[in-house]
Amino acid sequence: MLKRLVAISATLACLSLAACGNEGGESATDPSTEETTSETTSETPAETESAAGSCEYVEGGSPAIKEVELPPSEPTVSGEVKVVFQTTLGDIPATLDADATPCTVNSFVSLAEQGFFDDSPCPRMATAPSFGILQCGDPSGSGSGGPGYSYADELTGEETYEAGTLAMANAGPDTNGSQFFFVFNDSPGLTPDYNVFGSVDPAGLKLLTKAAKKGDDGSHPAGGGVPNAGPIDITGVTIG
Repeated sequence: MLKRLVAISATLACLSLAACGNEGGESATDPSTEETTSETTSETPAETESAAGSCEYVEGGSPAIKEVELPPSEPTVSGEVKVVFQTTLGDIPATLDADATPCTVNSFVSLAEQGFFDDSPCPRMATAPSFGILQCGDPSGSGSGGPGYSYADELTGEETYEAGTLAMANAGPDTNGSQFFFVFNDSPGLTPDYNVFGSVDPAGLKLLTKAAKKGDDGSHPAGGGVPNAGPIDITGVTIG
């Protein structure tokens, strides 16, 4: 159970996509496995929240894997936020963009500071030519877990996923939780449905690319599978 609740004026619908692989899970979808479409309105819920200077985090979504407090409704960071992912591959430095995606970065920082990502696996890697990702952020490793809350998309409809991109996985519109993915090669097949909230530094991208050269076992129904390089785990995340 969450330690703190936020009052909301409307309940966000939690949609499940067939391409997610695990029912209720979060995922980035390989375009070769399923064709999806998205429609972006001129004013999304996330844009309304950001304009008002606050974020709504709604209890529910993917099952809570660890007990955490909801992020503060007022973002605590702005501008560029430096982070380091400590992983079994080595340290992966990255920069988060809190101005472009304030609610996403606010949530990520809150979870990281509460140790949510500590000792969590990254069980899914996709190494197709136009779909190169490593998905992380579910401490259970099942692909269906999360922080016990969800929040709205922060999308422009013009998102692209070049090598080095950090983006949120989801189970449909406005279902962001804790799962995210590193992009290690340009992925033009991905539709602009995933919040882009930062970028990986060249040193970290080199580590991801090296691991990706060994491929994946193809076991995930939405594309990719277990990394052939062996288990890849996040041991901790340092902010700032």
